[in-house]
Amino acid sequence: MADLARTARLDVLVEGYVRPPNVAGTVSLIRDQDRVVIVDPGMVADREQILGPLRALGVRPEDVTDIVLSHHHLDHNLNVALFPVVPVHDFQSVIEGDVFTRRPAEGTQLTPSIRLLATPGHTPQDITTLVGTPDDVVALTHLWWTGEGPAEDPYCLDRQELRDNRDRCLGLATLVVPGHGPAFRPQPSTPR
Repeated sequence: MADLARTARLDVLVEGYVRPPNVAGTVSLIRDQDRVVIVDPGMVADREQILGPLRALGVRPEDVTDIVLSHHHLDHNLNVALFPVVPVHDFQSVIEGDVFTRRPAEGTQLTPSIRLLATPGHTPQDITTLVGTPDDVVALTHLWWTGEGPAEDPYCLDRQELRDNRDRCLGLATLVVPGHGPAFRPQPSTPR
């Protein structure tokens, strides 16, 4: 498994779904050391679906220290503005307010338990957030929409790249939080 500390707490605020015409992206909260990280604050039926669970966990929007975007589709970033101006991490940069700092995501360590990985597949700009919790190494990723795949992602431009990055994540994680569905434990039947 990944060389991560195992001190982070992960809470899925919104379990995403795709039920055309309705779509919601999975929204997650990670807390570790002095960092409060929101991953993929995207499309939901009502913003209260993000804010309500945060309140229930004792977290206010102004407590958030970082935002991570798995990729730049609106269903994963539409609600960034719910939070104060904080570093927003993507595949090539950190953006804070009007300051753009170029840096690759690969290997970026937000804390000893939170690491970003470049994992192109769903889009060429995908990243995975790898989280070490006391129980699991968790991959928050859009390499899978759900535990069932789809095996052939309709947005994927490079099938081999998707397959390679799925294999990489499955080699690191004991639990996967996909872009549009419930968390799953990798199985031999998990699409590669």
